Amino acid sequence: MINDIKKLLSENTYPGRGIVLGRSRDDKKAVIAYFIMGRSQNSRNRVFERTEDGIRTRAFDESKMSDPSLIIYHPVRKVGRTTVVTNGDQTDTIRDAMLSGHCYRHGLHTRTFEPDGPNWTPRISGVVEPDGKYALSILKSMDGDPTCCCRYFYEYDRPIPGTGHFIHTYKRDGDPIPSFDGEPERVAIEAETAAEFAKLLWENLNADNKVSLYVSCIDIATGKDDSVIINKNV
Repeated sequence: MINDIKKLLSENTYPGRGIVLGRSRDDKKAVIAYFIMGRSQNSRNRVFERTEDGIRTRAFDESKMSDPSLIIYHPVRKVGRTTVVTNGDQTDTIRDAMLSGHCYRHGLHTRTFEPDGPNWTPRISGVVEPDGKYALSILKSMDGDPTCCCRYFYEYDRPIPGTGHFIHTYKRDGDPIPSFDGEPERVAIEAETAAEFAKLLWENLNADNKVSLYVSCIDIATGKDDSVIINKNV
């Protein structure tokens, strides 16, 4: 089943952090999206900014940052023409593993979910190869039991034009917040530019909880990157 991502987002007040990977309708571009949301002042006090090899999060107002752990990191890094996108500092773990000649799974086998009980927020990660093939992963607790880490890997060798896969940290809002479960959700990608897809996603994320969004469309033939950042705090 191919889902409407507008519906998935608009009907969920708190999917948390989310990754979308896929292929444009014309089969020429790899599509990447990453968003963050927040319920606390500390989580909402963030913006995305560009770096030499991707993007990072930083505090919008340094005076209001109470705890940088788990919320300040590099969500996107390039390793050659491969793109790594994650919801935490495991971006660096994957990058370092790849630079050492290993695959992304090698790095993620050294990590677990986030140490933020009782939520035990999953670590979600994505890797997009130069030819547009992509993989998604989630590291999560066993039904909220922190004594067991479950590692799931999903690899897509031949992305279908006009579609992608969406994974997010939380199933929905709650206390504690229930983790995402099941396979990544298959979604339609009808937008033809990064700006168009970013507009669609941003308009359907919950207005109170959305914080920042990054969207990139990478030309598979040339590696040229067309990307957009939207920050609620400006």
